[in-house]
Amino acid sequence: MLRKIKRLFVIKTPIEAYMIIYALALGAVERGSAYLVRFPGYGGKLLFLACTGAVFLAGAKILDCLKLERMLKEKPETVF
Repeated sequence: MLRKIKRLFVIKTPIEAYMIIYALALGAVERGSAYLVRFPGYGGKLLFLACTGAVFLAGAKILDCLKLERMLKEKPETVF
């Protein structure tokens, strides 16, 4: 039973990764828009860009990790 619950928190396919990245992006835009209201001007815009930029970095890392796991499963000795 614990194994089934643990599997819910593992990203196995690119579609799951894209859904998680989309959810992260929605949260980042919501947080960024709050920054735009609270800090008008360049400060709010920079914080908005920082929020959305973090999603780009996290999304790239998630997709790279999926690719690496797939490569390790196919040929574990040739990756490194």
